Amino acid sequence: MAATGRILPLALRDASFAAGGRTIIDRMSIEVAAGPSSIILGANGAGKSVLMRLMHGLLAPTAGAVAWNEPDAERRRRLQAMVFQRPVLLRRSALANIVYALKVARIARMERERLAIEALESVGLVHLAQRPARVLSGGEQQRLALARAWALHPEVLFLDEPTASLDPSATREIERVIQAFDASGTKIVMATHNLGQARRLGDEVLFIHQGRLVERAPVEQFFAQPASAEAAAFVKGELPWK
Repeated sequence: MAATGRILPLALRDASFAAGGRTIIDRMSIEVAAGPSSIILGANGAGKSVLMRLMHGLLAPTAGAVAWNEPDAERRRRLQAMVFQRPVLLRRSALANIVYALKVARIARMERERLAIEALESVGLVHLAQRPARVLSGGEQQRLALARAWALHPEVLFLDEPTASLDPSATREIERVIQAFDASGTKIVMATHNLGQARRLGDEVLFIHQGRLVERAPVEQFFAQPASAEAAAFVKGELPWK
């Protein structure tokens, strides 16, 4: 699904982010390559959401660097997407939300509606194409946000706690769509607090603690034999969520 001409790998080089006199991300160095799904785990306040916003480009590091393989800024923006815990939707129909995203991405006018309908079909929402996006249920809104990303065929999809406020049924639907992205070749980078979800959807875990990368390991290895005391406590549910 992702276009040829890779924007990955993405590298953070001693990247830090500070705000309000507090260092949230502390001299973090990570390379994110195409392939395995990367799950960012850590207690509340560890810096997961800020890290994803640095990667996506919504925030700029206050020290260090965030660098993509692709030098062209417009192409970098075009080939990545991010879905938040509470999706940002326009006051338009479900279909129009996707059409607008395709317009911003400079997709030819004659192609936009067809691609938007295909994206709605991919998440099981085509029957709600003309429904105002903001009256959809929480799960439907999240699936619409994923459909909007799907229509853009991103190389990288960032997901920030995408099912945190959803019931189990809606969560299963969202996970199905995420797995479809993964199967199509899109690189998944997802922050979650749900350990079961990390096992189901992830290939590797990036565990962060107090703004620093403490451990990076394959999912099964991380859960079976965490290498750090912080990760071991987190897996056992003993790490304070603050």
